[in-house]
Amino acid sequence: MAGDHQADGVPAIELDGSDMTVAVVAARWNSQITLRLLDGARRGLAAAGVPESQVIEDWVPGAFELPLAAKTWALSGRVDAVICLGCVIRGETTHYEAVAGECAGGIQQAQLETGVPIAFGALTVENLDQALARSEAPGGHNVGEDGANVAVEMAQLIRRVRAGA
Repeated sequence: MAGDHQADGVPAIELDGSDMTVAVVAARWNSQITLRLLDGARRGLAAAGVPESQVIEDWVPGAFELPLAAKTWALSGRVDAVICLGCVIRGETTHYEAVAGECAGGIQQAQLETGVPIAFGALTVENLDQALARSEAPGGHNVGEDGANVAVEMAQLIRRVRAGA
């Protein structure tokens, strides 16, 4: 609520997605991780009150394709926010840098061009162990759940600013 603060002085936020529609776009590449991220996003959206019937899930081949899908959903006028889920694991070539960088930059560009919040839930990690640590089940750290929180909070902010509050 406005005026409330956490112990560290940072304003507290109450997430309320009860009247929101959110698209979740997940990459099939490294699906053993992206499925875990998707579970986290589902948990986070449910905790924020987003009705299950208002969550749209879509799949793309890999992290490189996330920005285009996110921008398309953002431009559709059907969603309040988009969450992108992917996993890029460093290998022995420079492919990692190209995919991770273009994914991140494309998602940022898409949200800036559309004015629709697009949460970056794409892991860029050195190895599978790091990916597993960032996509844990309930009780652990899950970047998909973080993405859900970011999407709802930013959608609330955009609404508040546009309403002149």
